Amino acid sequence: MHAPTKKADRGTVAPPSKHQLALMIWMVVFPTLTILNLSLAGWLHTMGTVTRTLVLATLAVPIVIYGLMPHLQRARQRWLMRSRGG
Repeated sequence: MHAPTKKADRGTVAPPSKHQLALMIWMVVFPTLTILNLSLAGWLHTMGTVTRTLVLATLAVPIVIYGLMPHLQRARQRWLMRSRGG
């Protein structure tokens, strides 16, 4: 086996730790749920707790996973690359 070259190292960033990932998820889930709750309050108030939670989760999960997390992951990568001078 050979050690990775510096050129290969420059373009890669280690995946987030469990704690970093938890923080990143919280950073996108909380605002998403808040916005959905405020936006849909009139419609959601007629539903029971379980149905309301199902609707919110069904809307929030794709927004977070496909819409917001990729942007946050790219921002994290850019920030880490800048902070290490790469």
